[in-house]
Amino acid sequence: MFFNILPAFLNILIAVSVFLFLIPNETIVRYLGKGTGLGGILVASVVGSVALIPGFVSYPLAAILLQQGASYSVVAAFVTTLMMVGVITLPLEIKFFGKRVAFIRNALSFVGAIIIALLIGVIM
Repeated sequence: MFFNILPAFLNILIAVSVFLFLIPNETIVRYLGKGTGLGGILVASVVGSVALIPGFVSYPLAAILLQQGASYSVVAAFVTTLMMVGVITLPLEIKFFGKRVAFIRNALSFVGAIIIALLIGVIM
């Protein structure tokens, strides 16, 4: 089973590494750093909602973001929306669950991710 996901894992890890290499550290800190507050949380939440990255890649990516200067609350928002909100997968979700359920689930997940990020900011 591990060998089945290894190529996808490596490809995504390489793509994320190249992406993070191309973005200067100052840009990451400016938008996602400790002083960004609610704006950084919202940026991370939107990016996490749109990104289609598997869970096994999101945690190493979160560690990289923390090393680059992102705050804990911003990383929490990014990872939580990455796992719970699916803008790209919304059409498929609408097909199986209907528009109303899909939009309500994604909206509640987005709000829940913001609340979780704010709580992490208070705790950390």
